[in-house]
Amino acid sequence: MNMTLRAIIAEDEFPAQEELQYLIDTYSSIKVTDCFDDGLDVLKYFQEHTTDVLFLDINLPSLDGMMLAGSLAKFKHKPIIVFTTAYKEHAAKAFELEAFDYILKPYSEERVAAMLKKLESQRTQAERTETAEAPARLNVWKDEKIYVINLKDIAYAEADEKQTNVHTKDEVYTYPGSISTFEQQFLTDTFFRCHRSYIVNTEKIHEILPWFHNTYLVKMKGLNEQIPVSRSKAKSFRQIMRL
Repeated sequence: MNMTLRAIIAEDEFPAQEELQYLIDTYSSIKVTDCFDDGLDVLKYFQEHTTDVLFLDINLPSLDGMMLAGSLAKFKHKPIIVFTTAYKEHAAKAFELEAFDYILKPYSEERVAAMLKKLESQRTQAERTETAEAPARLNVWKDEKIYVINLKDIAYAEADEKQTNVHTKDEVYTYPGSISTFEQQFLTDTFFRCHRSYIVNTEKIHEILPWFHNTYLVKMKGLNEQIPVSRSKAKSFRQIMRL
């Protein structure tokens, strides 16, 4: 079964980060789950999580892209790395680190599109273990009891430090893992990471409210809370919701 590739972007320049996300959304079905602007934060992320692809700027604060890639090479579950940089001289070192590709900035739309097509074509190989088909049910906690709920009944999930609050129409439960872990383990086409702290079930969205800077607030069926769609996720959200 061909599952959607998951990716994160490590880029400290926000315009470049937004442009790359736009190109990924436009020319592939790859799902960008998070963006970082600091190399050390990326390393910390991989100490607890996995993803399929890392779009990695070489010139990052705290820990540069080359050193970060060298560290990740020692991990059991290594991401596919696509380096992004304004400097040609790092290419040889990048391929020594077994990078999938090396993209120069400013981005060429045709070049990025070709790289993304090649990247997705490799999905015909054996399925990666971390993207196994999501289960239909989820074990959650409430009042010191374990409840088994259907994923389709979840309206949205909300980050709460190292755990996740899972909201249905009638109840709020606790999932004993981070929101990124929730997203990775229970990835389905209906769940969308609309914000660093929120995942929504797109089939439960009742109302979409335009907000500042071309972003949105969403309301779920039967619930009053307004959930933000962050600026970095707005383009993907518009595509998914056909806005």
